[in-house]
Amino acid sequence: MTVVNTPVTHAPAHLPRTAGELRAAGHLPQGVKAEVRANLLAALRAGRDPWPGIVGFGQTVLPQLERALLAGHDIVLLGERGQGKTRLARTIASLLDEWTPVIEGAELGEHPLAPISPRSIRLAAELGDDLPVTWRHRSERYTEKLATPDTSVGDLIGDVDPVKVAEGRTLGDPETIHFGLVPRAHRGVVAINELPDLAERIQVALLNVMEERDIQVRGYTLRLPLDVLLVATANPEDYTNRGRIITPLKDRFGAEVRTHYPRSVQAEVDVVRQEAELVAEVGDPLLQVLARFVRNLRESSAIDQRSGVSARFAVAAAETVAAAALRRSALIDEDPAVARPIDLDAVPAVLRGKLEFESGEEGREVEHLTHLLRRAVAETARDRFAGLDLGPLVDAVVDGHLVATGERVPGTQVLAALPELPLLHEVAARLDVRASDPPGRIAAAVELALEYLYLTRKLAKDSADGEAVYGP
Repeated sequence: MTVVNTPVTHAPAHLPRTAGELRAAGHLPQGVKAEVRANLLAALRAGRDPWPGIVGFGQTVLPQLERALLAGHDIVLLGERGQGKTRLARTIASLLDEWTPVIEGAELGEHPLAPISPRSIRLAAELGDDLPVTWRHRSERYTEKLATPDTSVGDLIGDVDPVKVAEGRTLGDPETIHFGLVPRAHRGVVAINELPDLAERIQVALLNVMEERDIQVRGYTLRLPLDVLLVATANPEDYTNRGRIITPLKDRFGAEVRTHYPRSVQAEVDVVRQEAELVAEVGDPLLQVLARFVRNLRESSAIDQRSGVSARFAVAAAETVAAAALRRSALIDEDPAVARPIDLDAVPAVLRGKLEFESGEEGREVEHLTHLLRRAVAETARDRFAGLDLGPLVDAVVDGHLVATGERVPGTQVLAALPELPLLHEVAARLDVRASDPPGRIAAAVELALEYLYLTRKLAKDSADGEAVYGP
């Protein structure tokens, strides 16, 4: 079981501490789905974004998800790996009330005015208005379970607790039950990742929980009006190949929401900017190259598209480029560390293991990735330099101004190899670089233009010892 976020341990002191105080304050129990609905509507009416950190789903996935939540439906999020399904499920928990009252010490987090377990019902009857109340933060009301083949009914629903039996209670005593993950998520959100990976006999155990709201444990049938919002994730490949969601369980989910990869280059860049931990500066042009590279991979016939190309690939690629820039800056003592196109060379060899290739592509993986990466460089440069005549740069290089670049070539050396050209200022401006910026940043802009000319006009480039030389 996983509870995301660090729980806030101290509730505000003014909150009621007994059932009597809670009742006097006019607090009424509210179902978790009604709670989510009310908070989602409040956010929409106030113009607040209910989905912080969710990128690229604004016009597609989120409207469907919002309708499902407003309808009070349990939800299946269906999509390929790396499409943000888990993040989306976790963000739903932000729509819960910040604090909610629970019976102090209760296993199931029950509302003090609406106990459901035998023990809590007994305590409420004995203590009345003196029933102690504690407050639970919304971060503690999200529970997550990765569905694995070894997951048992006891993990999800519950089982007889041998310790309680050994203490002298009889097997017929309902208080001998140790509740599983789903009952313990009472009044909260429970997410089951990769639901099709659950064995079918385990999925059957969820049927009564989702519809009849009772649980059955080794012959016990307890009528527990469980109050949970169940969110499951599934991969279409798993749906059809490794496993499936059984038909009766699918029928109990009110909504299936299909996710997707970012549909624009900018959305892909935004995801990388948000998720990547970059140890050196990587400018937007290079991030756009990586975004286009990932999009090319998703369209390539050499890649197994059933497995998909995760958004995590683009994140890892950006982190690899930043690391290459940091290493290069250490080798040549250049500060600050700024990624240049030469650092893109590190991506294919390092990240090829993150992809599934079609049969017949063995031995050609790096070659294929390098080709698609170069295509992404050309597409990005073409977009950035549209309408700009790069002829003077070609003439300068062809007339004998050889430009060498590599991991041991400082940015100042790249710039010193070229004559003063007004065009270079325009090239830098197209890439949001100013004349006052560090040489590494300006060199990155010039290198992108040179690489574009090499790819489109065959400006000669010889590679040796990790260096590239542009010239006639």
